[in-house]
Amino acid sequence: MSRGSTDLIAGRHYPRDWNQFLDWFSDEGTCLSYLEQLRWPEGFSCPRCGARNEPHRSSRGSLICRACRHQATVTAGTVFDKTRTSLRTWFAAAWYVTNQKYGVSALGLQRVSGLGSYQTAWAMLHRLRRAMVRTGRERLNGKVEVDETYVGILDPKRLRQGARRQGHTAQTLVAIAIEMLEPKGFGRIRLRRVPSGAQKHLLPFVCEIVQPGAIVHTDGSGAYRSLSEHGYVHHQSVHLGSDSPAHVSMPGVHRVASLLKRWLLGTHQGGVQSKQLDYYLDEFTFRFNRRTSRSRGLLFYRLLEQAVVTPPVTYQRIAARKT
Repeated sequence: MSRGSTDLIAGRHYPRDWNQFLDWFSDEGTCLSYLEQLRWPEGFSCPRCGARNEPHRSSRGSLICRACRHQATVTAGTVFDKTRTSLRTWFAAAWYVTNQKYGVSALGLQRVSGLGSYQTAWAMLHRLRRAMVRTGRERLNGKVEVDETYVGILDPKRLRQGARRQGHTAQTLVAIAIEMLEPKGFGRIRLRRVPSGAQKHLLPFVCEIVQPGAIVHTDGSGAYRSLSEHGYVHHQSVHLGSDSPAHVSMPGVHRVASLLKRWLLGTHQGGVQSKQLDYYLDEFTFRFNRRTSRSRGLLFYRLLEQAVVTPPVTYQRIAARKT
């Protein structure tokens, strides 16, 4: 069970700073012990039979269940499963990723961590991105703005055809939802790539990420026409012919759209491909929703906490040419 932020103490549950990070994680053993505490905060639970007991510990790091003799490891079934990269390097990468306000590129991670190849750094980042979305997270509530925006994404087909640089990109539609706080300010966001602006794509997005009973503010698109039938208080702003510009009547979604595009072009140099966009959207959401956190160490803790319950993914699957 995830601990609440108020239950976590800097210097006890996570490092206060980089110097303490180096003291805590001096070798693989200390990293494994930390992951074990995160994965089984109430004590070891056998992945096979579910028995809770203190396991036998082999010299090679296996945890042997006393009830069924199943041999488990701390990293099996997690983001770190079968990794050939040291856990110290993984931890340093997680610390670096969560301590950079605007994120990091694979090339930047490779340079600071001393990884031997760009592909290794690229795959590490994508595995960490998969751990940035918490399962069972609460839906947005209160007053929520919803809209869509187009983002320019690299098109591999055009790249293979040798098109000019400006012709390498394709426009991909992203749905945006953001909580609007009273009297002012922004709350949490949700992002999702959608095939089109049709009702069959946008209505499920709203229903899955916004709590029924919330006030949903959209533009005049007919795709949102039936929101009131699904338990929402629907507020529409028709921008065509209106004296109020869209960015004034719906400031939240336009602010997020602007920041997202700037982040993709700045941190990632516009090098994101369509097949990977969903995970970049997850990272942007993770960062935006934690933008006010004063403790980078807490973000490190949260990322690793989620990493030990996130299923593993192979490099081949990450790099698969599926959109």
